[in-house]
Parts: sequence; structure tokens; C-alpha cells
Amino acid sequence: MSKLRPDRTLQPVSSTLVSVVIPVLDERGEIERSLASTVAPGVERIVVDGGSADGTPRLAASLGAERVIEAPRGRARQMQAGALEARGSVVLFLHADTRLEPGWLEELGGCMGDPGVSGGAFRLAFESGRPVYRMLEAGVALRCRALRLPYGDQGLFVRRELLEAAGGVPHTPIFEDLDLVQRVRRGGRLALLRSRAWTSARRYESNGVVRQVARNAVGLAAWRLDVDRERVAAWYRARPTR
Repeated sequence: MSKLRPDRTLQPVSSTLVSVVIPVLDERGEIERSLASTVAPGVERIVVDGGSADGTPRLAASLGAERVIEAPRGRARQMQAGALEARGSVVLFLHADTRLEPGWLEELGGCMGDPGVSGGAFRLAFESGRPVYRMLEAGVALRCRALRLPYGDQGLFVRRELLEAAGGVPHTPIFEDLDLVQRVRRGGRLALLRSRAWTSARRYESNGVVRQVARNAVGLAAWRLDVDRERVAAWYRARPTR
């Protein structure tokens, strides 16, 4: 892995130093959102590029990312590469098209002050004014309360020592976020924060809201039934015919 920017000396404002790991692949149009929302004393942002052809790594460095590294393509591989570089006591995995609202760091720090909490996620919100997305947000909140199963687009965080003890980020072609949540839950209590993770609705807009919701539901069922991940990944990532 090569670094595009020298490390900075971090001065945390509390005992909780957070490493934000952002896996990217051709995210030049989105990366500023996640970086701008997570700049704060005591936070290091590690952008992990999987082979972008649009200049995303250099843009991330110019936008102030503390560290920009390269890793083999694949979200799970990139997340693990970032986790290995992390120096924080908490590792937060954030999608490139997701931003956290002000106050997230204070809430996360207070939450992780409880030794019984092993990790958690933020409250999902979509960057769209369409009423259908308010319904989706309510559905996600219900799923999280009932199943304690947030997804990766909500910003998943975990104590670094727990992540290391569990063997890091699960190496899988899909559903690494769900596997990671399972590891968090085995290590302690999973916290669901009130601060929102505002994420792009681009996948829903591209595939159609109803189709994407159905694909998510089928994908979750496949995960629970332990269907072969390679087959599920090939199906899930194929754009549906409209």
C-alpha cells in the first residue's frame, strides 16, 4: 500500500480517538461530503482507494484527508486495509457518499464511554426531499430497533481492540457490513445513535425505489440463509432491467 500524504500528529480532545475509514472507487463527485463532515480534532480520516481512474485519491489528499492509501479492490478488503492503518481506539467505517451531521463525534464519544458498548451505527437519512424516502427511513429505524441490524450506509463503528480480536473485517464479496455487525454484537452492546448519517439516494434513483427495496430484502434473506456469497454478489450488483 502506498501513502499519498504524510501522517499528521493527532491531538484528541478526549480519550476517544476516532479513525474514520472511507473505502472509495471512482468517488470524485462524492468524497468531499464524507471528508468535510468528519473533520474534527481527535479524528483521523483514512481514505482507502481500490484503483480509481478519476483522480479520487489525489482529490481526497487535497481536501485534507489525513491519510490516503491503496488496497486491492473490494469494499471488505479496503475496509480491512484501513482498519490495519487506524490508530484510533474506535474505527468508524463510512461510505464515500455519506456525511455525518454536526454533533456526531460528541454523541459517539459519550456512547463509547460506556464499556459495555462494543460499537454501533448512526440513524439513516437520505439526501432527497421525496416523501418515499421518509418512509424508507422509518422502515430502516424499525428494522434496527427490532433486529439490531444496521447496514453499512449508516456508518458502522467498533472498538478497535474488539475488531482486532475478532480477526478484522470479514473478507467477503458482499454483506461485509452485516457480518461486521454480528461481530460487534458478539463483543458487547450495539448502540444506535440519534445523530444522522445522510446518504445519497443514487442507487434507489438509478434502480427504482421499489426494485431496490425488493433487492435489499432478497439480499438480507440470502444472507440469513447463508447462500453462496459470490452468486449473491453477482446477482445483487447487476443493474435490474427497467
